Parts: sequence; C-alpha cells; structure tokens
Amino acid sequence: MYTMSSDDFSVHLRECDEVGSGIPLTSLPDEVTSLDDLPCACWDKFESLDEVE
Repeated sequence: MYTMSSDDFSVHLRECDEVGSGIPLTSLPDEVTSLDDLPCACWDKFESLDEVE
C-alpha cells in the first residue's frame, strides 16, 4: 500500500510516480503522526491520516 524511497526514506503511496525505487510497506511508520510528516504531493488528496489508514 505504501513505498519508502530508497533515496531519502520518504514515504509515498505505492502508485506515486515520484518515489522511483523503494521498499514496499504495509503500514505507515510510527514516526508518521500527521500528513505534515508526508511531504510528497501524492498525499494531497487526503485531509487526515484517518482517511489514509
């Protein structure tokens, strides 16, 4: 469902074109506590983390 970038360890939606190669994740890391922790535009369609999970 998510991908962690191999380059900078940022987390993206799996279908994000900006992530390139990465590590598949089944859940968001514990360090992610708000959408502000996810700087990529692929998260812009969500209003809160509750919508994501």
